[in-house]
Amino acid sequence: MLQAAADEGDDMGEKTQVIVVGGGASGLAAAIAAAENGAAVTLLEQNENPGRKICVTGNGRCNLTNRDMRPDIFRGQHPEFVEEILAQFTLEDTLAFFEKLGVAFTERNGWLYPRSNQAKCIPELLILKARALKVKIKTREHAESVSWENGRWKVETSGWTYEGDKVILANGSKASQVPGSDGSGYELAANLGHHIIRPLPALTGLRCKGNVFSAWAGVRTDAKVTLLIDGKRFVEESGEVQLTDYGISGIPVFQLSSYAIRALDEGKKVTLSVNFLPEYTKASLKEYLKKRQEICPYQSAAELLLGLLPDKLIKMFRKQKKDLCDTITSYELEVKDSSGFEQAQVCSGGVDTSQVNPETLESVLHKGLYFAGELLDIDGPCGGYNLQWAWSSGVVAGRSSAKENL
Repeated sequence: MLQAAADEGDDMGEKTQVIVVGGGASGLAAAIAAAENGAAVTLLEQNENPGRKICVTGNGRCNLTNRDMRPDIFRGQHPEFVEEILAQFTLEDTLAFFEKLGVAFTERNGWLYPRSNQAKCIPELLILKARALKVKIKTREHAESVSWENGRWKVETSGWTYEGDKVILANGSKASQVPGSDGSGYELAANLGHHIIRPLPALTGLRCKGNVFSAWAGVRTDAKVTLLIDGKRFVEESGEVQLTDYGISGIPVFQLSSYAIRALDEGKKVTLSVNFLPEYTKASLKEYLKKRQEICPYQSAAELLLGLLPDKLIKMFRKQKKDLCDTITSYELEVKDSSGFEQAQVCSGGVDTSQVNPETLESVLHKGLYFAGELLDIDGPCGGYNLQWAWSSGVVAGRSSAKENL
């Protein structure tokens, strides 16, 4: 059974009919942008409600974007791909867009959130805007195939076939515990001839080799984490880490996890060197503890650490055979795996951007096929960058798709 992208009986005129597959951040942005630019839009969402993944971002607060929005902070096989897209829908455009929806902002070190600190308001406001623009939102509709037949795009679900002039694939990645984060968009794109860079978890904790982690599980402490790939220093991050029964987590680990997991997948040795007192080097820590010992000669080596490190770490470190200051400032962990897709905030990998027009997000293989959001091989660090990519790519794809066929 066929259904056009706008229902029969609507006054469609000569409107371009656009089908958006996926009702997450980029899909909602694409649907709104296409409708604002004159298209008749149908949005297909496999969950009961669009925007469910938005509701769990930022620990339920929704980190919408970041004041420090630089193209060079993004990652992928071709990270420069983001430049034109971010230039077309900037941070300032994003703030103005949400302000018009009624969002007030609060800021923490440049990380921007809705003033309510409730992520659920964002999809609610986006859906209200989409409906006001007469976007037809079809829920519980899982796209099983996308094809070009007889001069029209067709999107088949289990119960219907939708027809349109243009299709935007915005159905996200495999990351998240939210139902529907199944990576089905990769298969749709691959079936249309697009190369898929192997999707891997990113912004997630790292599982490490060893059986000592139950001793430090639950500890949160500031640290500097250095990533080494095949023994070579690659990148380092600082901040509060979370020590777990499987290894290590927290924002500094999240920020470098994309590189670590990709290197593991390539068969390389991945090691973390953790400085649990990042304000000290090994030499300066030795000097500090020497002076402290002179002031408090009655304290043992472990007791000298009281007030410097959490108790669990002191108990663990005093059992190490390695020099104590060396252990504290360069504790080595060999990474064996990620925490999996369900625990990841995003994925690295996705649709190869060399096969996508960097100005319009249209496929270079098929006219009228567009991509947006996390389905593409672009990801960013924590801090609102991935949602900014969703907003910018969604809007650009939506605007581009609304243009008349040439």
